[in-house]
Amino acid sequence: MRRLLPHPILAGFLLILWLVLQQSAGLGHILFGGVIAIAVSMAASAIIPERVVIRRPLKFIQLILVAGLDIIRSNLAVMSVLFHPRPNPTAGFIEMDLTLKNPFALAILAVILTATPGSAWLEYDRARSTVLIHVFDLVDEDEWVATVKKRYEALLLEIFQ
Repeated sequence: MRRLLPHPILAGFLLILWLVLQQSAGLGHILFGGVIAIAVSMAASAIIPERVVIRRPLKFIQLILVAGLDIIRSNLAVMSVLFHPRPNPTAGFIEMDLTLKNPFALAILAVILTATPGSAWLEYDRARSTVLIHVFDLVDEDEWVATVKKRYEALLLEIFQ
């Protein structure tokens, strides 16, 4: 089974994405999406040699909910800044130390930070385990660091390590 489906989580997500994009759960779409998901999973094994292991699936669901709510909240905050401009918005850069080492956890954190309006993951230094983040409206750097560490990094550590 491992040879046919080396990355089952990836294949599952791809199949779900295929069905959502097709807006149909017909047998033909399921079969074709399954073939695509298996083919991509097999091709991905060449560049992703280790398996993705989610140790606490309920924490993963919690992370999705927390990040989703934060993205909605951030959309509203950025919209407020754009519609009610201040004389000088306080954009800035934050260099933050990370405890995360798992490449999948780091990738998820990068996606969360970049998908959240008003912030962007710019650079990761593996040697120092630091990340450079740009924030559109940086009021309190310590609050940002605490938010990322408590809301995202702590959950990712529980999920992947």
